Amino acid sequence: MKEKNTELIKSKALEFGFISCGISKAEFLEEEAPKLENWLKNNFHADMSYMENNFDKRLNPKLLIEGSKSVISLIYNYYTTEKQANNTYKIAKYAYGDDYHVVIKNKLKELVKVLQNEIGEFSVRIFVDSAPILERAWAKKSGLGWIGKNTNLLTKKLGSFYFIAEIITDLNLIYDNPTKDHCGSCSACIDACPTKAFVAPYILDSSKCISYLTIENKNEIPSEFKNKLEDWIFGCDICQEVCPWNKFSLQHKDESFKINEIIKTYNKKDWEEIEEETFKIYFKNSAIKRTKFKGLKKNIKILLN
Repeated sequence: MKEKNTELIKSKALEFGFISCGISKAEFLEEEAPKLENWLKNNFHADMSYMENNFDKRLNPKLLIEGSKSVISLIYNYYTTEKQANNTYKIAKYAYGDDYHVVIKNKLKELVKVLQNEIGEFSVRIFVDSAPILERAWAKKSGLGWIGKNTNLLTKKLGSFYFIAEIITDLNLIYDNPTKDHCGSCSACIDACPTKAFVAPYILDSSKCISYLTIENKNEIPSEFKNKLEDWIFGCDICQEVCPWNKFSLQHKDESFKINEIIKTYNKKDWEEIEEETFKIYFKNSAIKRTKFKGLKKNIKILLN
């Protein structure tokens, strides 16, 4: 039964468009605990105080779901060859289309429904970058890839342009083994970061990260970074773009992540003149709404001064 259910979950995940599915035992993340503690102690989480909350839950899925036995990790491709207009402000690829939280969560709900129809009822909770869970750590433990020097989950087959999601369940399943680190002596991501956000290989200081500065940061962007943002106004893909493994990235096949018309066609002048009403209409189903109109304009303003 354990083997049958494991095979069913993995085959159905592929049917739902996930590019990979791995499973690990729901247990305390012993290896990650000191890393997370040191990262927080060094204030590398910047103003993201929520990272300090639920410390134990981040490391132990049994505190999220009583009786949980397995963590199912899944990855979903969002890479695209579509590009923004020339002479424009840059948006991270993951935000080109609809909000991934909603798209992936809906897929997971449907997947779980199908699985419960075949297996029977089981306890389950789904996660898409929205709860106290160390997604990359679980994906690594489940054998989906390794955590690279740029702190992203990397795979030899498809690089790192994908979303990670989890299903925690009380099903007893067959577990996968972690894969090896294949970064080697490469330091392309560390060398390319214009704000020097990587204080060491595998360690990111969020307060210097362009993604943090343009999205999570609610204050003015410090003047020291003014000339280092390289025209990014929402997120940043630099450390992924230079990663050699991303030469294997393939175009996604999901219409939900098709590039937003504004992102595709707007030049710098268009972005500078965008009005709140336009923003609300075109980005109502977008991850970009996280920074709000005010935040986006703030990011553009610092690039103009």
